[in-house]
Amino acid sequence: MTENSETSVEVLAERVLARAEQRTGRYLLGIAGPPGAGKSTLAAALRAAVDVVAGSRVAELAPMDGYHLPNAQLRALGRLAGKGEPDTFDATGFVDGLNRLRRTPLGEPVPWPTFDRATDEPTPGGIVVTDQRIVITEGNYLLLDDGPWSKVRPQLDECWYLTADRHTRIERLLHRHLRGGRDHSAAQAKVHDSDMANADLVGPTARHADLLLYERNSRYYLS
Repeated sequence: MTENSETSVEVLAERVLARAEQRTGRYLLGIAGPPGAGKSTLAAALRAAVDVVAGSRVAELAPMDGYHLPNAQLRALGRLAGKGEPDTFDATGFVDGLNRLRRTPLGEPVPWPTFDRATDEPTPGGIVVTDQRIVITEGNYLLLDDGPWSKVRPQLDECWYLTADRHTRIERLLHRHLRGGRDHSAAQAKVHDSDMANADLVGPTARHADLLLYERNSRYYLS
């Protein structure tokens, strides 16, 4: 994926608001991409920018990470080492959660799980979406056309694909795993054996995106 014209979070926020105003009810935006691309960073910045442009709190985050399977369940399945791969998430639960956001009237509470990186575990009901009419979700597999993941894209009004160069993604992931308590050797193994394999899996899904974005040095480019 190559860089084209530069854009900004503010311009992207205006795009989101314009599209949200075209529909009745809640607008759901997805941000897909490989591990380490900066999806959560963009999602948080975009939510803040949408609220600023709108002049009120109209946006909320609902990350895919909250649907990690608990470690005890992964251990029982023999999949703890593969945590972060497609089958280590509750994909069906994630689709159901998006559907609840879609059909629940504004103002009624919709609990959403979060993921605690300190404990490496999901937290049920960590977020409660109420009257926010724009919800931003982000995760690796939003555009994956396989099994239950294939039901994610139809729940979203738009889905973007964000990436960054491979070296940047690897460095970010190494730092993430080191902060999570792995030693350097284990962090490197996790990046190369799992994260990069996941990146190779989701790379081809970019063709399904409504918008392609490339991040470099905290700046965003249309691709």
